[in-house]
Amino acid sequence: MYELICVSNRHIFYDTFGRSASFENRIRRILSCGIGVILREKDMGEDEYYALLRAIGDSRVTAHTFAGAARRFGCRSVHLPLSVLRDTDVSDIEYVGSSVHSAAEAAEAEALGASRITAGHVFATDCKKGLKPRGTDFIAGVAAAVKIPVYAIGGISPDNAQETVKAGAAGVCVMSGFMRCEDPKAYADMFKGHKPGPEHI
Repeated sequence: MYELICVSNRHIFYDTFGRSASFENRIRRILSCGIGVILREKDMGEDEYYALLRAIGDSRVTAHTFAGAARRFGCRSVHLPLSVLRDTDVSDIEYVGSSVHSAAEAAEAEALGASRITAGHVFATDCKKGLKPRGTDFIAGVAAAVKIPVYAIGGISPDNAQETVKAGAAGVCVMSGFMRCEDPKAYADMFKGHKPGPEHI
C-alpha cells in the first residue's frame, strides 16, 4: 500500500477545461476522494495565494511555498522548496514537506525539520522537458539517505507508480493526471494498491 498525492497546477486545469471551469471545485473534489493535495501555485503572490486558500475553504490542503499564508488560513501542513525551507522557521508547523533532487538534499531537508520529502523527477515528464529523468535507482538512494517518508514525483502514472514503491517510495505525487481527468475518483482508482492519504497531505 502507498499514498497517492495530487500536486495542483491551475494552468494545466484551465488549458484542459477552460477558464469558466472551477479550479477550486476540482481541488475540493480531489480532497473528497481521500486524496491529499499539495496546492502548488507558486507563481502567485502570497496575498493571491491566501485568497485561493480561502476560496477552496478546506484546511486539509498542503500549502506550498507560503508558510505565512498557511498559518493565516490554518493549514496543518506546508510544502517548501529546499531553498525556502533553509530560511523559514517551521517549528510551529505540524507537517513539513520539501522538494529535493539528491540524497544530500534529502538529508539536509530532514535536518532542517522536514517530516517528508518529494524526490524527482523520476520519469520523463512535460513539466521537465529536455531534462533526463533520474529513474527509480534515484528514489532508492534518497530513501536510503533519510528516515522520513519519500514521495516520488515526475512522470508518475498508474502504469509506473508501483516501480517507485518497490524502490522505496512511501507514495507518489501526480500533477497532470489529476488536473486533466474528467473524474478524479475514477482516475485515482487506476492506481492499484494506493490507500487514501491522511488529512495532512
